[in-house]
Amino acid sequence: MPDPRPRLDQINLVSVDVPASVEFYRLLGVDVPDVSDGGWGAHHLSAASSDSESGIDLDIDSVGFAAYWGSPEVPPGPVLGFRLASREAVDELYERLTTAGHPGVRAPYNAFFGVRFAIVSDPGGTSIALMSEPSEQYRSAPPAPAEFE
Repeated sequence: MPDPRPRLDQINLVSVDVPASVEFYRLLGVDVPDVSDGGWGAHHLSAASSDSESGIDLDIDSVGFAAYWGSPEVPPGPVLGFRLASREAVDELYERLTTAGHPGVRAPYNAFFGVRFAIVSDPGGTSIALMSEPSEQYRSAPPAPAEFE
């Protein structure tokens, strides 16, 4: 039986200036690859983890792309992503957190990247993403990068 506890596995940095963020993290020593894939590099880049043991992904996303996968309510800054054991667990935890008074930013939905996905705010205003393991059954075509210009 999978561990039912949420596991931190992703940090998305929602940026108002993706090139400046990429430059900063490269100066910091983070391996952020160049992307020339028809426009995605302006909206979403995944940094190579220097600690492959951690299993934590670091992504830099534009405000426009974050509004698509999250909500226009997702502020610039970090979004901490927690992986849950099932799609139902995403719905249940979202309900438990919002019922306890924590603001829901994006109600659970089936994201194009194949996960059940939701966002809540913690007491300090940090966006917390809840997501299931990906499933090919729920994967769909990604949006065109031009949608975020």
